[in-house]
Amino acid sequence: MATRTRPALAFFDVDETVIAAKSMIAFWDHWMRRHPAWATAQAPWPDAGAAAPVDRAELNRRHYRRYAGVPLATLQAAGRLWYDGYRRGEAAFVRPVVDAVAAHRAAGCEVVLVSGSMRPLLTPLARDVGASTVLCTELVVGADGVLTGEVHRPMIGDAKAEAAVGLMRERGVDAGECFAYGDHESDLALLRSVGKPVVVGDSPLLNEAAQLYGWPVAPARPGPLRGESA
Repeated sequence: MATRTRPALAFFDVDETVIAAKSMIAFWDHWMRRHPAWATAQAPWPDAGAAAPVDRAELNRRHYRRYAGVPLATLQAAGRLWYDGYRRGEAAFVRPVVDAVAAHRAAGCEVVLVSGSMRPLLTPLARDVGASTVLCTELVVGADGVLTGEVHRPMIGDAKAEAAVGLMRERGVDAGECFAYGDHESDLALLRSVGKPVVVGDSPLLNEAAQLYGWPVAPARPGPLRGESA
């Protein structure tokens, strides 16, 4: 009797990997236009112009503190509205990666989004591209349904790899048969956690790793979601 194998997983970073923008920043611009009074009460973008670099995970936490006091339902509705407009852009997605998502789905892989962005922005994207699972920075919500401004853990760097490894174990799949796509050096741990990593774009560090280990590199060529004008 043939052994039944479980579908491999294909992990995709989101910002500048699946979509061409940084979703947190693009959505913040959208939020500011619709909530100007809220926006003006916030501090400038975290550490803009700071002399010393700040850890990306800490920047992630500081960004989400801007939404303290916002009802989760309000943020979810705003996220759907933002994405509905964003997805229509003729250069909104990274075309080679969107094609890869479709190819992996056609091959029977489970597509997983792994991102430091938040679920209210990623849920409509996941539905659109056919991703079945989202691993992301989870917002802390009070018993009243209002955001506290804190997060459980930024899905940045090593956290992405740990989440991917945990899901592979949960699904009972061989990491060597799984895929991962990422564009930034903070995605390196995620790429190393699978047997079939793909570098997206021109990150010097990732391209150096790709050359060293023989990983494929996909161009970060922007385009529309469906390969045609919206």
